[in-house]
Amino acid sequence: MSPGKLVVNSAYPFIKLVFVCCACWILSCSSDDNKMLSEEIKKSLITNIAQVWYPCTIDTINGGFLSNFNHKWAPHTYQGKMIVTQARHLWTTSQLSLFLSNDSYKTMAQSGYDFLKSKMWDSAYGGFYTYRNQAGEEPGHDFRNFKSAYGNAFAIYGLSSYYKLTGDTSALNLAKRTFFWLEKHSYDPEYGGYYDQMNREGMNFGNVPEDKLDRRIRMYRWKDYNSSIHLLEAFTELYKIWPDDLLKKRVAEMLTLIRDIMIGGNGYLKLYFEQDWRPVSFRDSTKDMIMKNINLDHITFGHDVETAYLMSEACNTLEHKIDSLTLIKAKKLVDHALENGWDNLHGGLFYQGYYFKGTDTCTIINKEKSWWVQAEALNAFLLMAKLFPKENHYNEAFEKQWEYIKSYLIDYEYGGWYEYGLDQNPEAGERPKAHDWKVSYHDSRALINCIKLLKDEHELLER
Repeated sequence: MSPGKLVVNSAYPFIKLVFVCCACWILSCSSDDNKMLSEEIKKSLITNIAQVWYPCTIDTINGGFLSNFNHKWAPHTYQGKMIVTQARHLWTTSQLSLFLSNDSYKTMAQSGYDFLKSKMWDSAYGGFYTYRNQAGEEPGHDFRNFKSAYGNAFAIYGLSSYYKLTGDTSALNLAKRTFFWLEKHSYDPEYGGYYDQMNREGMNFGNVPEDKLDRRIRMYRWKDYNSSIHLLEAFTELYKIWPDDLLKKRVAEMLTLIRDIMIGGNGYLKLYFEQDWRPVSFRDSTKDMIMKNINLDHITFGHDVETAYLMSEACNTLEHKIDSLTLIKAKKLVDHALENGWDNLHGGLFYQGYYFKGTDTCTIINKEKSWWVQAEALNAFLLMAKLFPKENHYNEAFEKQWEYIKSYLIDYEYGGWYEYGLDQNPEAGERPKAHDWKVSYHDSRALINCIKLLKDEHELLER
């Protein structure tokens, strides 16, 4: 054996030891970085969300939650109660109590639950009203007695979370009643899926001849992406605490509809559909016609990345893993959003895009950076980073997104998040901090999920 070979062999154990030590040091640094980041995010969750929204939004006179606050968190005179707002607050306070082990949020959640069951549930016809006034009585506007699958889905979502916190079987029973009410009045037994809008008695518009409908509500015959993804979200949450066979069937059905029909080949959600799931599209129309109908046909980057998470959660809940088809589709949604809706300069996802006729390039048609879109992006980027650890760009996007949120969305003077990022909407600093559609559910969920993901404690990582 040559002297040279003896030298190499004798050095090998030392080289191997150095390599192992370096690998351990890298893993240790990564672990330490994740720990520091998770602690930073948890502190932000507590100081910039939980302690700002609550107990500020608690309606101590009528129960439930106040909805409307200006940029300094002063309440507006008008305080209507919408089912989506009330149910999201119920979900958030329940989750904060569970995650932070803080019973004060449990007390707030109980106030929200009592208002939902006593004031927003229709004891005569069933289902939850869309709107009530501050005291929980009939409001004086057009939508006073309308009901929606979307709103009732969020009621199920909030009630399920409250039951998980308290074990109160009355909350579980009300969630079950809501599910069966939707099954009776909103579900389409012919083509599957759910109609969103219903009158007080629960009649949906799918069975009404088009010529008998008021022109402005003909689109209520359609099925839509937004109520569908949140029905999936709600049914998944309910199935975790009530593994009913019919409910399981509906979770699987909604997952399939969203994954296989609503998501187009390019990797983004189609928005509206005829009863038989033919998509509503204006792409072959003139640009003027497209822009007149842009709310019905566009790319919504925030819903895309949110759907990636909701599909993954639903599949994991059903199968105890994310199957390959769902994982591929979820990844494609996030990839398309990153490739087409991401601001490479500042970070953050733009609000809307469109593929105009004759081009394969996605045009950004709305550059606003809504707070909820940024929250859902943060969650989705980190989830993909964990599920695909070899693809470093997900973690890079996550880290840049968190820096974007800290720089342009968090209000360090008055607390809370601005409605829009200040880089695109500097006037957002003086816009309302809370209203019917701006609640603390997207940002709270995103931060709680990110903390769990960074600590490798999220249920979606248990594969």
